[in-house]
Amino acid sequence: MSKILIRGARVLGGEAQDVLIDGETIAQVGTGLPADGATTVIEAEGRILLPGLVDLHTHLREPGREDSETVLTGTKAAAVGGFTAVHAMANTFPVADTAGVVEQVWRLGKESGYCDVQPVGAVTVGLEGKHLAELGAMHDSAAAVRVFSDDGKCVDDAVIMRRALEYVKAFDGVIAQHAQEPRLTEGAQMNEGIVSAELGLGGWPAVAEESIIARDVLLAAHVGSRVHICHLSTAGSVELVRWAKSKGWNVTAEVTPHHLLLTDELVRSYNPVYKVNPPLRTEADVTALREALADGTIDCVATDHAPHPHEDKDCEWAAAAMGMVGLETALSVVQETMVETGLLDWAGVADRMSFRPARIGRLDGHGRPVSAGEPANLTLVDPAYRGAVDPAGFASRSRNTPYEGRELPGRVTHTFLRGRATVVDGNLA
Repeated sequence: MSKILIRGARVLGGEAQDVLIDGETIAQVGTGLPADGATTVIEAEGRILLPGLVDLHTHLREPGREDSETVLTGTKAAAVGGFTAVHAMANTFPVADTAGVVEQVWRLGKESGYCDVQPVGAVTVGLEGKHLAELGAMHDSAAAVRVFSDDGKCVDDAVIMRRALEYVKAFDGVIAQHAQEPRLTEGAQMNEGIVSAELGLGGWPAVAEESIIARDVLLAAHVGSRVHICHLSTAGSVELVRWAKSKGWNVTAEVTPHHLLLTDELVRSYNPVYKVNPPLRTEADVTALREALADGTIDCVATDHAPHPHEDKDCEWAAAAMGMVGLETALSVVQETMVETGLLDWAGVADRMSFRPARIGRLDGHGRPVSAGEPANLTLVDPAYRGAVDPAGFASRSRNTPYEGRELPGRVTHTFLRGRATVVDGNLA
């Protein structure tokens, strides 16, 4: 097993330290560690060393939509973005609603070797919202599923949602809800507000998200189970989650990088790259989301990486698919919106992008401290880097990024998965 010495990195943004990796684990953390026996020495002065990032919300598309992404290409993109583990959403073809499908995705992740893939099981059969899927069988499978979601669709039936919460409570699972009341969003194309009125596009009201969140935090409290709110996007949603947490209820929430940075004003371009679910909201919402992530009301950042082939985005707005790729730019957006604004330090980034998502997903071996004896799942970041986003260089199979040509800060230079380099000097190993 190789030994790797990372010299002079700022661990979680603190003082410069040396970190020695021996095989799959961190052997030592300190200053002036000797390079004797190290097969590789990385001079990391000025760089930030974080625990490997964990994404609770990734669409890898396989099986069924390999024209958009595969487990291999998606995990390559994850590694480039500094992630050592991702949770793969269930809206594949066939849907990941059985033990067989989640095990297939899990095994594909093992074969890829670029990051760990933890499948998310569907809540209902075929994402149709009518009958509970094989929750227990998926949990008992080799994939050991702990997170269940019909993401892309809302579990809008209150009885089904209650039964799901009751079921997963038995094994400390969590229901991750895509909060979108379907009747209130029929024909919706963008955030409902001034811009939608001026453009004549169907509006997606904030209350469509907030009404489901209000119902589900009450259901979770009633059942005594865990609910996680996917891609929270409005100021009102923030207040509901803050209220639920003040009650001591077992509620967690995530925000996407694009909802921390972009607003519905961009839709004036009619460029379908900005079409996403939930939609881009207002500047006031963006401010509320940043503050809530900073104060811990929102637990974590999740990419909602949603790859689409060129033809699904290079079309008129109404016909375009919803979604953006995000794995390779997530950390840069968080640096711009949260670190450079003074809302979070790098230790806070580690908390929101590694420690907390790993804890919510009950993912062993990830989201661990950078200390001796811990698994060597690590990300090394150059925060001084500035560069324009060029999707032509993405590891992802898809290119539907809203940041093309935009200058973003920071770059992942190295990613280590259990001591093995998956990214070296910004390139896939």
